[in-house]
Amino acid sequence: MTSRRVALFAGAGAVGVALGAAGCASKASSASRSDLLAQVRLAEENFAATMARRDAAAFAEFISEDAVFINGGNPLRGRAAIVEYWSKFFAPPTAPFAWRPELVEVASSGTLGYTEGPVLSPTGAVFAKFFTTWQLGPGGKWLVVFDNGYSVCKA
Repeated sequence: MTSRRVALFAGAGAVGVALGAAGCASKASSASRSDLLAQVRLAEENFAATMARRDAAAFAEFISEDAVFINGGNPLRGRAAIVEYWSKFFAPPTAPFAWRPELVEVASSGTLGYTEGPVLSPTGAVFAKFFTTWQLGPGGKWLVVFDNGYSVCKA
């Protein structure tokens, strides 16, 4: 695909399980659930804005060092591999796709978040859906730890 998530996953964030190894990186948050939901939503919106601004360096700052982008069954492991692969989406002068969160959820620990939503073509047509797992980092910044997406079937 040519979408942020879908390009990575089907040739385009989320795995909401198996974060045991990453769980040691952060402590439970004392923020309210509504505050945490707002933080994760804003993180996803700001992550998406990096594509619109054509800012690959800012995009990289949202990705955990040990993140995994599923990439159509050929996982990209680690920030460096993800950023290298995604650089092609930042090369054109206009964004080849956009995305926005429609569903946002947070684990009771306050340290894991989940977002999903549509991936849109430059004309606004939905052609894929993304799924992302976020982790609250030690510095209080939400980082992508897993990302995935799939093409949307047309009826």
